[in-house]
Order: sequence, then C-alpha cells, then structure tokens
Amino acid sequence: MQLIDRVVQFRAEIQQIRRDIHAHPELRFEETRTSDIVAEKLAEWGLNVTRGLGGTGVVGTLKHGKSKRAVGLRADMDALPIQETNDFAHRSTHAGKMHACGHDGHMAMLLGAAKYLAEAKSLDGTVHFIFQPAEEGGAGAQRMIDDGLFERFACDAVFGMHNWPGLKVGEFGVTGGPAMASSNEFKIEVIGRGAHAAMPHLGIDPVFIAVQIVNGLQGIITRAKKPIDSAVLSVTMIQAGEATNVIPETAKISGTVRTFSDDVTALVETHMRRIVEMTCAAHGAEGKFDFHWNYPPTVNDAAQAEFAATVMDDIVGAESVVRGIEPTMGAEDFAFMLKAKPGAYVFIGNGDGAHRAAGHGLGPCMLHNPSYDFNDELIPLGATYWVRLAEQFLAR
Repeated sequence: MQLIDRVVQFRAEIQQIRRDIHAHPELRFEETRTSDIVAEKLAEWGLNVTRGLGGTGVVGTLKHGKSKRAVGLRADMDALPIQETNDFAHRSTHAGKMHACGHDGHMAMLLGAAKYLAEAKSLDGTVHFIFQPAEEGGAGAQRMIDDGLFERFACDAVFGMHNWPGLKVGEFGVTGGPAMASSNEFKIEVIGRGAHAAMPHLGIDPVFIAVQIVNGLQGIITRAKKPIDSAVLSVTMIQAGEATNVIPETAKISGTVRTFSDDVTALVETHMRRIVEMTCAAHGAEGKFDFHWNYPPTVNDAAQAEFAATVMDDIVGAESVVRGIEPTMGAEDFAFMLKAKPGAYVFIGNGDGAHRAAGHGLGPCMLHNPSYDFNDELIPLGATYWVRLAEQFLAR
C-alpha cells in the first residue's frame, strides 16, 4: 500500500478532528458547528474559503501553477437522527443525533488531503474541496448547485467517495455507469364510504381496494417494465381503520421506488397512477396519488470511473480494486453533481467491524445503525487517494 508518508504523520491530528465532529453531530442544514470547524481548518492551512452555499456548505479552494484545469472533491457533513449506543469517549453528546453513516470520516479524509496539498504545493491547477450539507434526505448537493456552486467554482469533473461495509480495509470499489439507485416516495389515499362491518354492501371498502392496488403495483415490476431494467417498488406502510367492526372511510398506502434510470422511474410512476385511479374507479371509490422524485440515480462517467480506478491501482494494487462493483439500491445526492458534471462516485472499504468491539443492531461496521463508527484506519488511505486523484487529474 503506497500511502503518503506526510499524511500518515498527521493522521492523529485529523483523527482528533473526526472524533470531535462525531461527538457533536448535527442534522441536515444544521451543520453550523461542523462547518465552522471545516472552514477554520481550511483557512488555517491557507485555502481560500467560501461559506453559505446550500445554507451551511463550505468550499475550500487551492490553486497552484498556471493550468486552468480544475477538479471538485466532495464530502458530506450531516448526521442522522439516531440515538447512539456506543460508549467510547467520542460518542455523540447530542441525544437522538449520531454520525451513523461515516460523514465525519468523509470530512476527515478530505481535510487530510487539503492539508497535505496546501503544504506540498504539488498541484498545477485548482482543487475545490466541497463540504456539502444535508445529504441525508435534504438534497444538499442540489441546494449548493442552485446557489451557483459550479458557476462560482468551475470544475472539469467532480468526484465523491463513501466508506463501504463489506469491502476490506485497503480495498476500493468503482463502476462505470449506475453506481447507486434513485430514491422516490409515493403516497396513495383511497377514499371510500364507511359502513358497518356486518353490512359491507352499504359502503365502499377502502381496505379491500387498497389490497387490490398493492397487488397491482407489483405487476408493474414483473410485467410493465423490461426485465433487464432494475427497479424496486416497496410498499412500506398501509394505514386504515380504528375498530374491528367498522369499515373505514379511507385507507393510505406509502412506500418507495428505486431505479437506475429516470426513464424507468417515469414509466413506474405512470403505471402506478393508472392502477390507482382505475382500481378506485372500478370499485366506486376516489383515489389520490402523489409521487415525489427525491434523488436521481448516481451515474458515473465511464472514463472518469476508470481514471479513478487507475489512481487506486497505484495506491493499493489492481488486485485490491473491485472494478465493476455491484451497484446498490441505496441512494446518494451526489447524483445531482454528476448530472451537472462528469465524474465518479467510489467506495472505500470500511472492513467488517473488527476495528472495535461488536455493538448493537447491525454492528460497528454497517451503516445507519446505532453502534456504527467510522474506521480511522481509512483516514490516511482516503486522504492519499484524494491527493493522488487531484494531482493526476490536473496533470492529464
């Protein structure tokens, strides 16, 4: 493993920043203290700092040499509304809030790269270090773009990285094309007519109709779309009724749709609306359907993904780079940046949790669970990747 010696030397300093941020997690668009720390460190190391994009976003800019080429490197900053169950010294001090997805570690790796590059002055061009708020459901990436991110900080390409359970420490994963799915939510309301459960013919039963709708929705996945197009339609909530002997007035259905293509998402939405409206009409009920597009699919530019993989090869060896890693149906708002600029979103192995004792839930390595903690062994490796990626991109 070809780590940068200087990055290894100041690992403890960056690790302390990471653990301080972990102990003081802030939810989406509330990352005030977090962004203060990020901005202070970037300024201390000599970067030009801009604040306020997307509310609490921070951009640190480092320019050396004469080249006009520029690259954007992005880390997310927000925590999750989870009560942490860990008992180590840097556990969350904010009840009901926790860095359970490793965004504290993502910031640490990018800060390590910024510190090194500011010292080394090894660039010929410009790097924009993008610290983004509100990845967890707030579409902070789009908010930064709406505030002029790429107009004010021109980038030839933009790159992101996420720690990934299941990949060993020292491994990377990358794929061209779709890397993560879109995330979309739907809400359906069936409005019938209440009646006594003993006399259903006098009413219009929304529960019965809701069951028909739920069954019909699964036919979209198996019959309406091409079998080779991936999509997951999950009904996660059905709410109706308050008494066993009463047919209620309404029934509500909610859930998510995830795909790797906007065209497939649009197809699913169209068929869902038709099924809801026509099933309700067939039974004399009224149907309301709302479909909300949240995050688009995260689609890597094939050339930039392969470039990122070659950078990884030089650091950990080709045998530790999983090219064509299986895409995940999880979602990521870095997708908005990849719609605006070419680039790639990659994964860095977070191991199996052996870096500390087993905790609760899904354990210390799996994301979005109350015993998660970022593996600090990744700090020098992730920072080295960012440094070499920036240097080589600008030198091309």
